Amino acid sequence: MRVSVIGLGKLGCPLAALLAAKGHTVIGADLSPELVAMVNAGKAPFEEPMLQEYLTLAGSRLSATVSVEEAALATDASMIIVPTPSLPDGTFSNSFLLGAIEAIGRGLRRKDGYHLVVVISTVMPGSCDGEVRTAIEAHSGRVLGESLGLCYGPEFVALGNVFRNMLAPDMVLIGQSDETAGDRLAAIYQSVVENTPAVCRMNLVNAELTKLSVDTYVTTKISFANMLSEMCEHLPEADVATVTEAMGMVQGIGDKCLKGAIGYGGPCFPRDNKALGALAQRLGTQSLISDATDAINSRQIWRLVAAVEAAISEGGRTVAVLGLAYKPGTSVIEESQSVALVRLLIKAGHRVVIYDPVAMAAARDALPGAIPVATAEEAVAKADVVVISTAWQEFETILPQILQHSDRLITVIDPWRVLPVSSHIEPLKVVTLGRGGRKF
Repeated sequence: MRVSVIGLGKLGCPLAALLAAKGHTVIGADLSPELVAMVNAGKAPFEEPMLQEYLTLAGSRLSATVSVEEAALATDASMIIVPTPSLPDGTFSNSFLLGAIEAIGRGLRRKDGYHLVVVISTVMPGSCDGEVRTAIEAHSGRVLGESLGLCYGPEFVALGNVFRNMLAPDMVLIGQSDETAGDRLAAIYQSVVENTPAVCRMNLVNAELTKLSVDTYVTTKISFANMLSEMCEHLPEADVATVTEAMGMVQGIGDKCLKGAIGYGGPCFPRDNKALGALAQRLGTQSLISDATDAINSRQIWRLVAAVEAAISEGGRTVAVLGLAYKPGTSVIEESQSVALVRLLIKAGHRVVIYDPVAMAAARDALPGAIPVATAEEAVAKADVVVISTAWQEFETILPQILQHSDRLITVIDPWRVLPVSSHIEPLKVVTLGRGGRKF
């Protein structure tokens, strides 16, 4: 199939590369000439595991343009994955989405035949069958049905694992304006996935609500584990890791995302949770669980700061924060708990050294008061207290050696329990959150 992917950002570029690698003719469209030029040159415009590999596999089947209209004109389906920024009230803005719809509509006026429009960007429930439908019909001069289809097909992916998540999704969610539209989108997904996921087809508003609900439910599990972690710190002999491991064995709970550590961050979870609460307020209903989830998450950074302050009070003023990306496998620092920690420590007057395997460029711009270093070893050498705030595998393999060869007393705060128990030797002092007797 000929497919246009509108928006070549962190998810759009991998999607375009994957579709082309799987045999589709793909035209990517983006307003950034730099992004377009890199895609046309077959070069990954940002760090994402497997992206360069799939761009190479895509070869001549993938091209890019700055004209959304021309991309739609030359294809049979347009998949839109542009930003939908959060508004002050927690809802999402569809301004970029509607701009893309307008350009697609202009292209459709110049061509014949059926065209499928797929919204992948996260939107508020009611958007697709509301202003998106109105806009695509008005700008294309068509009515949904015979020659025009509209679907909502959000991705459930995590940066750093985008290709693995797209190739082997837990489920495929399709909101459809009609059966024909849903059939065509299902065929696109079936040509890409390498497992046999459940395909959940429903109307547009149910799909929009499902996307927000899934992300919010995941954040609820994270916050529940962190709530237990704080409780465990006030119970002698309690250990949150032992508790959550047992909980995860129960079929109705599961162990995924059930780990007491630090708060969640990133470009999706915080805002999607707030959006569900904003939707409830708009509808005149309550969102007590999502509100509590957000409140618990906001509390976690202060628990981490308290742990650092307690360690600093025992001597020394320099803190090394290892890991700045919001999660391993990505350079994205948006809503990163690590970045928030650094800012709070600097504000409190501490000297803060920072290191991350891939996020240093973004961190330097975001943290002007911090001291960037080139290696974890250099960070540890300068610090009295070390915080492992992102669970990079690199830290698990190299930190024990670095720390054990230190001739100074170093306190390591290890919320993710990255360090093996065998590394807990003098002069190293390891502080693990979520254990009895750790009151900060």
